[in-house]
Amino acid sequence: MRFPVNPHGGELINRVVTGGDREEWIKKGSSLARITLNERELSDLDMIASGALSPLTGFMSSADYRSVVESMHLSNGLAWSLPITLSVKKENEARYKEGGDVALYDEKGGLIAILHLKEKFAYNKEEEAQQVYRTTDANHPGVAALYAQGDLYLAGEVTVINRVGYDDFLAYRKDPAELRQLFKEKGWKRIVGFQTRNPIHRAHEYLQKCALELVDGLLIHPLVGATKSDDVPADVRMKCYEVLLENYYPKDRTYISVFPAAMRYAGPREAIFHAIVRKNYGCTHFIVGRDHAGVGNYYGTYDAQLIFDEFEPQELGIQPMFFEHSVFCKKCEGMASSKTCPHGKEEHVFLSGTKVREMLSQGIEPPHEFSRPEVAKILIEAMKR
Repeated sequence: MRFPVNPHGGELINRVVTGGDREEWIKKGSSLARITLNERELSDLDMIASGALSPLTGFMSSADYRSVVESMHLSNGLAWSLPITLSVKKENEARYKEGGDVALYDEKGGLIAILHLKEKFAYNKEEEAQQVYRTTDANHPGVAALYAQGDLYLAGEVTVINRVGYDDFLAYRKDPAELRQLFKEKGWKRIVGFQTRNPIHRAHEYLQKCALELVDGLLIHPLVGATKSDDVPADVRMKCYEVLLENYYPKDRTYISVFPAAMRYAGPREAIFHAIVRKNYGCTHFIVGRDHAGVGNYYGTYDAQLIFDEFEPQELGIQPMFFEHSVFCKKCEGMASSKTCPHGKEEHVFLSGTKVREMLSQGIEPPHEFSRPEVAKILIEAMKR
C-alpha cells in the first residue's frame, strides 16, 4: 500500500549517524567547543534527528529564520510557522567559529550531536516575540523563554550521534517512520491526529469521536516535552489517556503515542506547526479546537483556526478539522456545540479550568457530563500528592 501522505518537503529526514562514522564523531567530539542544550533545544534536536521536523536538517539559517518570522515560510517558499533555533550568549561568541564544528551535550553531560556551524547571527527578540507570539509581554511563557535565551543564533546541519536518552513513556515513543509503518500495517489511509497537553475531558472525547466517524484511525498524540509548571504533569495525563482508551475507545481504530515537542504556547502559529509535524508522523487530518496551543488571553478563541486561511490547502498537505467549543446540553441530553445545539447556556454543563482545579483540589469529582469518573479519580489523587 502506498502511504497516503508524503512528509513535509517530500522526504523524511534522518540525521542519525551509525557505524564507523559514529565512532569517528565520538572521538572528534571531545576536542570541540561545546554547548549544553536545555530541555526545549534537546527536544527540537531529537525531532530533527527522527525526521519529525522534516525538511529541517539542523538549526535554521538567518535566511530561513527571517523568512519564517516574517512570512511563515522557509526561504525556499515551503510553509513553516515557528523558528527552530539554537541560541548562545554574546560573550561566548568567540568559542564558535563559522565553518567549524560544535559538540552538543545534554544536561547530564552526554554527547548528543555535532553542529556543523555554517552561520551565527544576531536577531531582534522583541520582533520575534511580536511576530511569533503576537505579544511582547514577558508574562507570556513563550516570550519569557525567548527573552531569557542568548542574543546570537547558531545555524547549521546536525549529525546526531546519540538519541536523547528519555527514561519515560518508552512504550509510547514512536518516531515518524515507526508510526507510518504501523498505520500501513493497520491499513489506515485516513488518519486524524489530536494534539493535547491536558487531560482529555468529555468535550475532547466528543470531537475526537466526531472526527473518527470520518477517518480510518485516530492518533492521540499528547505532548510530553517542556510545559508550564502549572500544567498537569505528563505522567498524570498519560494515566488519564490510558484509562479512557481502555474503556471508551475502539482499540482497533485508536492509537496513542507521545509527542516529544516542547510547548511554545504560540497559539495560531503553533497550530500550523502541530499540523505540519503530524503530517510527518503520517496523519492526513488534524483536529484544531478552540484556543489551540493558547495561554491566558493572548489569542482569540478561534484564531488558531482562522490562521489556516493564510495558506493554500496544498501548502500544508494536511486537512485541518475545525471544531467549535463543545459542552454537555441537559436539554439535548448529550454533547453538542453551537453548531448543533439550539439551547441557551443555562442548559449547558460548563466548568472553567479554575473551577475544575478547585474541585479536584478539594477531592470533589466534577460532573460526569464534564469528565469521566475514572479520569477525575486519577486527577484527584494527583492533586493530593
